[in-house]
Amino acid sequence: MIKKILFLLFIICTSNIHSQNSTLSEKSSVSILTCGSGEELYTTFGHTAIRVKDSINNLDVVYNYGAFDFREGNFYAKFVKGDLNYFINASSYDDFISEYQLENREVVEQTLNFSLIEKQQIFDKLNASLFSDERYYNYKFIDKNCTTMVVEKINAIKGKELIKKTDAISISYRTVLYPYFENHFWYKLGINIIFGAKVDENATKLFLPIELLHSLNKSKNLGQPLVLKQETIVKGIATQLMFSFFNSIYVVILVLFLIALSNNRTVFFSYLFLLGLLGIFFSLVGFYSFHKELLWNYNVLLFNPLYVILPFLKNSKFRRNLIYILGFLHLLYVVILLNKSHFVLMIPFILVTLYILYRLKPNTTTPI
Repeated sequence: MIKKILFLLFIICTSNIHSQNSTLSEKSSVSILTCGSGEELYTTFGHTAIRVKDSINNLDVVYNYGAFDFREGNFYAKFVKGDLNYFINASSYDDFISEYQLENREVVEQTLNFSLIEKQQIFDKLNASLFSDERYYNYKFIDKNCTTMVVEKINAIKGKELIKKTDAISISYRTVLYPYFENHFWYKLGINIIFGAKVDENATKLFLPIELLHSLNKSKNLGQPLVLKQETIVKGIATQLMFSFFNSIYVVILVLFLIALSNNRTVFFSYLFLLGLLGIFFSLVGFYSFHKELLWNYNVLLFNPLYVILPFLKNSKFRRNLIYILGFLHLLYVVILLNKSHFVLMIPFILVTLYILYRLKPNTTTPI
């Protein structure tokens, strides 16, 4: 408790850091902390923070652009819309590291090869953000997060793109993200059906912590390696998740198989109606949200809003024509999906939906 009170006093005192023109010593260092993933959804991709240490001035503080407040009103609605405020905060190094030690999450530190002037500049910029309106920013999944904010701050002091992405720039964002959900099936399914065409673009943006770690090791500052040294501060323990049937694609396959096996019109129409409702949501959320990742979602070809009206069509000719249209759009979806990383994930939905459309088509040889 005493340590936290003292650190709070330090933060208060540093609020006037610019007017006092606080100066770092030759013993100071600036480093990037790359933290491993955790069990919570918001920790899946890991984390990036900046550490400023100066033993002469008894300074050891970590600046973190990944802070948010769950208590903020309409939290989830704001998150979906893309106007949720994230902000920078500061904590003592010991407090920051203890959290990751408690959660057994790896922390790697890369000390940057900066001159004293450059270290002072980054220190001043971080404090300017901490104690001004710059503290807040609107979180964007790819374009603005804890990693991109750190990259922006470091590049800004050089006035050029000192750090740029070096790995996996010829594959899509969707492909880069796919392995992160290996043990989280429902997250994987949800992310891949709500994300649109943007995540199928080449992943040229440096937005993941592990990508920043790799890029730093390949970056140069005035012809010299940008990273002076790299050290693992917390080794971490990989999360070993037991296989769960209810957290796997097998539960989806079973449910869809039972739907197909039911051979019941009411069940079939209910299933398609649910797909249609999801399609309406996917269509509207892209226009409502500021997240560009949700725009132009071709998954609406499978989760098609037209399914909503299908159960209410009494005229067999209209229904048959609509089913033909839906079948064509369904096949178009398959063509689009062939080279996408989540193709296998969607196969059960593709096959069962196509089968149901065939069974519902009026005048089939085996009508139901």
